Amino acid sequence: MRKTLIFNIQKFCIHDGPGIRTTVFFKGCPLKCSWCHNPESQNSRQEMLYDKDKCSLCGQCARHCQVKAISITNGKILFDPHKCRLCKVCIDVCSNNAREIAGEEYSVAELMREIEKDRPFYEQSGGGVTLSGGEAMVQIDFVAELVATCRERGIAVAIDTCGQAPTENFLRIMEYVDIFLYDIKLLDPARHRDYTGQDNRLILDNLKVLSDQGANINLRLPLLAGVNDGPDHICRVIRLIQNFNISSINLLPYHDIGQGKYRKLARDYPAEGFDKPPAARVAEIKAAFEQENYQVKIGG
Repeated sequence: MRKTLIFNIQKFCIHDGPGIRTTVFFKGCPLKCSWCHNPESQNSRQEMLYDKDKCSLCGQCARHCQVKAISITNGKILFDPHKCRLCKVCIDVCSNNAREIAGEEYSVAELMREIEKDRPFYEQSGGGVTLSGGEAMVQIDFVAELVATCRERGIAVAIDTCGQAPTENFLRIMEYVDIFLYDIKLLDPARHRDYTGQDNRLILDNLKVLSDQGANINLRLPLLAGVNDGPDHICRVIRLIQNFNISSINLLPYHDIGQGKYRKLARDYPAEGFDKPPAARVAEIKAAFEQENYQVKIGG
């Protein structure tokens, strides 16, 4: 039975496509965006998260860890991820819920049971399921089975994607997808690589292919002050998409709500110093797209 790692199933979402939705977050992403607010989504393997603010330093986790991956030194908890076997013993003995594992295996059948629980909300609101991440499109065998099953059961599907996946993956499942929520971060290939770890050639190629195939595309533009909110970049985006089949646009000003997750993963926060554009600048960007007759929304 084919399985994949899911790190969150979020119910009653209203920002991930039309209507009320169940958003399924896949683990693993080909990009490493400096401003990523789901750092636990990047690695395709399970990871241990530790919240020191919840920890009382009782030492139960260290005492019960059979591989000595956890220790207490000078009043601090030390964790060696290379020793950890993710056996969950430390989670079971922690009375403060300071530890959790990001990533749980699901089969398509198991995931569908969770999705089906919210069917009444889909039917009343015109919603459905949204596959997000991470990047669902790099796990195409699982996703293909899942979206085909959703179609059989009359559940609408949205794919929230960064576009960095083989073109054949998109073509394989396009007929089962009602809308693609497609990110465009930067148009300059070198700057895109600097901020995400990959250039944008495949991303832009896939956007054109989806448009040429008549896919329903909602373009999503993360906005960071001094990074991609300048007039030149916005004009280039408008010129790029003028001949594309874009149904609507979402402007997503930067936020730092993921900062605490980096601490839980014992990782430095790479977006230090980033900021959202001023509200007046976001309004100007919105007006620039509306002038070209696009339907634009600020936020998800």
